[in-house]
Amino acid sequence: MNWVPTIAFGLLAALVCGVIARRLGLSPIVGYLIAGVLVGPHTPGFVGDQALASQVADVGVILLMFGAGLSFSLRDLLLVRRVAIPGALVASGVAVLGAAAIGALEGYGTRGALVFGLAFTSASTVVIVRGLLEIGQLGSAAGRIALGWSVVEDLIVVMVLVLLPVIAQGPAGSSLAVDVAAAVGRVGALAALVFLVGPLLVPRVLALVARAKSRELFTLAVLVVAIGVAGLAAEVFGVSLALGAFLGGMVVGRTDSSHQAAADALPLRDAFAVLFFVAVGMLFDPRFVLERPGLVFSTLAVVVVGKPLAALLVLRRSGESPGTTLAVAASLAQVSEFAFVLVASAVEAQLLPATARDAVIAVVLLGITMNPLLLRAAGPLSRRLARIVAARTEPAPVVADAEAAPLRDHAVLCGHGRVGRVLAELLAQRQLPYVVIESDRRIVEALRARGVRAVFGDAGSPTVLDAAGLAHARALLVTVPDAVTARLAVEHARAVSPTLECVVRRHEQHARDERPTARVHEVMAELELAYAMARATLERFGVPSVEADALVMDLRRGRGHVTAKTTRIVELHVPERAAIAGRRIDELRLPREALIVTIARAGEFVMPRGDTVILGGDALLVLAEPATAQVVEQLIRGGA
Repeated sequence: MNWVPTIAFGLLAALVCGVIARRLGLSPIVGYLIAGVLVGPHTPGFVGDQALASQVADVGVILLMFGAGLSFSLRDLLLVRRVAIPGALVASGVAVLGAAAIGALEGYGTRGALVFGLAFTSASTVVIVRGLLEIGQLGSAAGRIALGWSVVEDLIVVMVLVLLPVIAQGPAGSSLAVDVAAAVGRVGALAALVFLVGPLLVPRVLALVARAKSRELFTLAVLVVAIGVAGLAAEVFGVSLALGAFLGGMVVGRTDSSHQAAADALPLRDAFAVLFFVAVGMLFDPRFVLERPGLVFSTLAVVVVGKPLAALLVLRRSGESPGTTLAVAASLAQVSEFAFVLVASAVEAQLLPATARDAVIAVVLLGITMNPLLLRAAGPLSRRLARIVAARTEPAPVVADAEAAPLRDHAVLCGHGRVGRVLAELLAQRQLPYVVIESDRRIVEALRARGVRAVFGDAGSPTVLDAAGLAHARALLVTVPDAVTARLAVEHARAVSPTLECVVRRHEQHARDERPTARVHEVMAELELAYAMARATLERFGVPSVEADALVMDLRRGRGHVTAKTTRIVELHVPERAAIAGRRIDELRLPREALIVTIARAGEFVMPRGDTVILGGDALLVLAEPATAQVVEQLIRGGA
């Protein structure tokens, strides 16, 4: 069959179904898989060439794993290693054991059942990022833990890909331990070659090609590295293409050309990954769900119930807040696209039957479809659980100095991260009293060693907030990025001190709470960054600093949008015989929206204060909107 119809109809169906899935709030991966079903042999209409689609999908697998290696960050993993590594091992172990038991009952054999269970080890990083971003949790503790968790799970899948040929084709009579040792030895030799020779060769090759100043040649060089290392792994060392591509991506990721390599390779990866998902969908028979509902839904229960429950237990034992715990657990209740890579390799090696592949596809489809719903339900449920836990938990927080007199008119600072640390330094510099609430025990102990009052615990807990003296505080400063924690802290502040000033860090745009029982100032992190960049940009174009500040004030007034009212600096001259000559500024009754920035008088500048006297012949620089400036001008000239 001609390849054009298969590729053309496959991509068209993927585009249409992907857009529909996205409009429904689902991952586009769901749309791509459904597109594959539509152009496959199990549905009426056009039928694509499965053999051709599978060959093209191999390129998608290589680029998919190359991209994973390129973006692999050991640093991000180490930041959350205390929770992510044991949590991923425990939760993945539960998923593997549960799915393997189902595979054993299906008659897949010991090795086949083990691989079937391992297919459900990893959750899709793409789905995690998109889901947490939509609920405003990507930059929070939940986002960091979930991403680190997914890195550990991806590493487990990589190790499975290493061992899969051994599990599938171990010689008769040999022990699995010997086979595994031999496979690890081959992978070790490949890794030694890649990581010893690669850093010497790859950066020089990419730098040489980059000097040619040709985008096409650089892209070609990146593809040569990705496909070349994958081919070397398969043909010489007898390991999978996917593993070789992952190692190649790690080598390129260590070079100073990694960002450009990602910019060039990732669009290609996305395009071929779409064809990969379409090819997988072409193999799926939708009737399988109706014919084998027990297999599908029992395996789905392992993914969306068993694995999240294991994650919940680990996270709660680690002392994470209910909001973080539920958000992480919900984000992990789905299956990674690497499951397709693993199960396809297992079916090709005759380790698993086609029914196992269909079961994996069905579970992935259903899991990714359900994931946004689970994430949206995590927020309300976490708030309810937090109230229940706070009501039933005995007060346990410990203040830095238990013998110190209770503070009054102080600030309660929730969080001592990058944002909270700056605020703490400012408060200390101004000698303003404050108490820090922090969930990281090490930070609390370090603060106490410096004589700073600190409370260990979740800032969303009423018990912890009360221990920080919230009822007698002047201000509540919430710097933690967790939206659930921030809301719980503000709600308790309303209850104990309705007039308390609250300054809350926000990441997501949402409607403000209009209840008058609390005074809450929300600081939008992304908008503040935009304001700072706008001010710096205006100054680079020669706009005076005061006027730049005024323009940023207009932006703030419009919550990030340019308003019809634009503040400017205008120069107004006071006539010699004006009625206001000889009067003080605080006697002029200027409009509240107007500000006299400076006064030019006899070649000098006078800094205005309330008791400064206006003289005839003065030139006033007034910061005001055009309409307000006209009012001021009329006031100045009114008695001329």
